[in-house]
Amino acid sequence: MEPNPLDADSCYRAIVTRDTRFDGHFFTAVKTTGIYCRPICSARTPRRTSCDFYRTAAAAERAGFRPCLRCRPELAPGRVDFDTTLAESIFAHLQAGALDEGSIETLAADIGLSSRQVRRIVLDHYGVTPIEVAQTHRLLFAKKLLHETGLSMTQLAFASGFRSLRRFNAAFREQYGLAPSALRMEADADGDAGDDRLRGDIVLRLSYRPPLDWETMAAYLGTRGTRGVEQVDRIDGTAVYRRTVSLPSAAGPVHGWLSVTLPTARQSPRRSHANVVLVTLSSSLLPALMGATQRLRELFDLDADPLRIAAHLATDPLLAADVEAAPGLRMPGAWDRFELALRAVLGQQVSVAGASTLSGRMAACFGEAVITPFPGLDRAAVTADVLAQADLDDIAAIGMPRSRANTIRELARFAVQGGLRMAPGTSCEEAVARLDAVSGIGPWTAHYIAMRALRYPDAFPSGDLGLRKALGVLEGSTVAPGEATLERRSDAWRPWRAYAAIHLWRALARRAPVVQGKKS
Repeated sequence: MEPNPLDADSCYRAIVTRDTRFDGHFFTAVKTTGIYCRPICSARTPRRTSCDFYRTAAAAERAGFRPCLRCRPELAPGRVDFDTTLAESIFAHLQAGALDEGSIETLAADIGLSSRQVRRIVLDHYGVTPIEVAQTHRLLFAKKLLHETGLSMTQLAFASGFRSLRRFNAAFREQYGLAPSALRMEADADGDAGDDRLRGDIVLRLSYRPPLDWETMAAYLGTRGTRGVEQVDRIDGTAVYRRTVSLPSAAGPVHGWLSVTLPTARQSPRRSHANVVLVTLSSSLLPALMGATQRLRELFDLDADPLRIAAHLATDPLLAADVEAAPGLRMPGAWDRFELALRAVLGQQVSVAGASTLSGRMAACFGEAVITPFPGLDRAAVTADVLAQADLDDIAAIGMPRSRANTIRELARFAVQGGLRMAPGTSCEEAVARLDAVSGIGPWTAHYIAMRALRYPDAFPSGDLGLRKALGVLEGSTVAPGEATLERRSDAWRPWRAYAAIHLWRALARRAPVVQGKKS
């Protein structure tokens, strides 16, 4: 067993009831079969004496267990532990692919520790090494691609982070006791193959813990989308989010597009596949698939635990009714940190619609052209590298004061220097202070970036006029309270103030005219 063992009796009760709240928080290893499963696995429940429980898939695999072919542990939502221990923060970075983009030494340097200290912290807390976490992540992603795509073995190996087909085959055989081709044949026989075998696109499933208010999420992103870069459409009554994509890869930058929506009943026939969003990606993104899926998980907040968050916020009578009415409300994230930070600066002192107009002009002037099959989706998002070198007059020419143009260029230079990359263990307060130090960025902008781009759940832009109006509406007042009052009131919502903000904005939209215009 790993260090800090789980409460085995509680875990067993969760698998007996197949409780979706625990999906991804632990894995059940069945000693009689040598298999480990998700808590929601539809297979016959094993006896309590046959079960061991592990916090991570890596720990279960280190103990010699293989992933279940029925519930597919690679589909489990990730773990999200914000503002907690350094070990949990490091583990979250490892799950996000920190060792796919760099080395353990690079990760350690970002934290200010030695690589030996990082290895010891992860091993003491989870019972596995950082390398084992990364290897399990690669193998499970490869298993996912075997199940869901028609990629060749060579394509699949490189897309999963392996440097050669030989290394991939050897690692897969050693860990799972069978050849990758054998697993693909089982997936074919089980009818679990992806639809992309019939066309050139790549189709993947990304799981979440239910509930998910997909329509509200898509509407939020749609009204704040950058023209030419993002769009929200409707197909058969369901919202579809699309965007252009530029991503780094081992072979160099790749460009393409992706589309996200909810699957039909035919596309998610099993219980273990029910709580997923369906992602279609252009084949050009194959070299950057792992990075793309992680960014999508953050963009749609798929690793959140909505019932846990709702239970906390509902203890405040002021929010209780709205939380009950929208239990699957999540915090929309960002595909790219600089892209969101730029959008936040463009939103200073203007309406949501005005900011979207400016962002569209920015993409048209400074973004590269991209070819997609969707009309109107034809520009890449503006990069920090381009704006860091741009002339102030050229930036201001899209329709903003020269001072705002200077803020944008300073933000771009800040991003180029690594300012938006926060080391594991960086607190929300530290992140906000770093952002606030950029010329032209104030508390509202800093908290908004921390909330959406940096994924701090307790970030809270208390200076937002809409949030203040919403609090007044909920309290039955026609006068918006001051920023200090809202800040004090928000203490009851910690550590989920960002989610409280989403509920407040929703409440304002439903109960009063939308108040736009934010001050930073």
